[in-house]
Amino acid sequence: MSRHFLSLLDLSSDELRTIITRAIELKKILHSGESYTPFSNKTMAMLFDKSSTRTRVSFEAGMAQFGGHALFLSSKDTQLGRGEPVEDTARVLSRMVDIIMIRTFAHETIERFSSHASVPVINGLTDLVHPCQLLADLQTWFEKRGDIEGATVTWIGDGNNMCHSYINAARLLNFNLRIACPQNYMPNQDILNAAGEKVYLTHDALDAAKGSDLVVTDVWASMGQEEEQKLREQAFASFQVNSKLMQQAHDDALFMHCLPAHREEEVTTEVLEGPQSVVWDEAENRLHAQKALIEFLLLSKN
Repeated sequence: MSRHFLSLLDLSSDELRTIITRAIELKKILHSGESYTPFSNKTMAMLFDKSSTRTRVSFEAGMAQFGGHALFLSSKDTQLGRGEPVEDTARVLSRMVDIIMIRTFAHETIERFSSHASVPVINGLTDLVHPCQLLADLQTWFEKRGDIEGATVTWIGDGNNMCHSYINAARLLNFNLRIACPQNYMPNQDILNAAGEKVYLTHDALDAAKGSDLVVTDVWASMGQEEEQKLREQAFASFQVNSKLMQQAHDDALFMHCLPAHREEEVTTEVLEGPQSVVWDEAENRLHAQKALIEFLLLSKN
């Protein structure tokens, strides 16, 4: 039976650490110029309901580097866009490809899809969680600082899919997570409750950043929320990651952002381009972390 990756919680703590360690190894292999093509003639179908730069390029390049192939399919390119049930598409694609990645809106869609798929399904993003980005973020931390257990991480901004994934990561890897968000933009209560004492919630961004080892943020209005931009700008005005906020964290604290960034909104250019920022390594690591995930899922299937 195929393993799916719809959430970080589909992995055990040991499996998550194994994938992160393997991602670092695969990065070294690629940078050394060595060819590693274990999945020749393997095909990935990539279904996109939401547009993307990093998700598409990282998965497509990753499969090519593995000796395989990736097919880009938007909803306009498939019968899904004409009303075919996701269950039917899942059954059909499973008979033609070896692994499937989906980037969509409702998390229920990927749950329905995976329940009828006979090959591994990867969550490239849903409105609920963004687990692939967390693999890259964690790889970046492990490369720079070692294991994240016991560290203090601060999330600044919307209680969105990235925030939810950080909550799940705190549960699995035993780090302390502080979340600073506006009153009406808090994370999902069930996800929050499940993390227990691992998570501290506040509405004061400066307070949350005190003594932090890692500060993370995201755009104030995600895809599909553009009409709320002006309203959100007002609600999030005191949640910008700037030099004043970073000064509350430890001197060697890192800054991460999943990108794309809206400079001078959720983060200043000074911080984004500053010495504590590791956003470009973080972006590159989408490639390596997802290759480690693909390898893990395809080998688990055999």
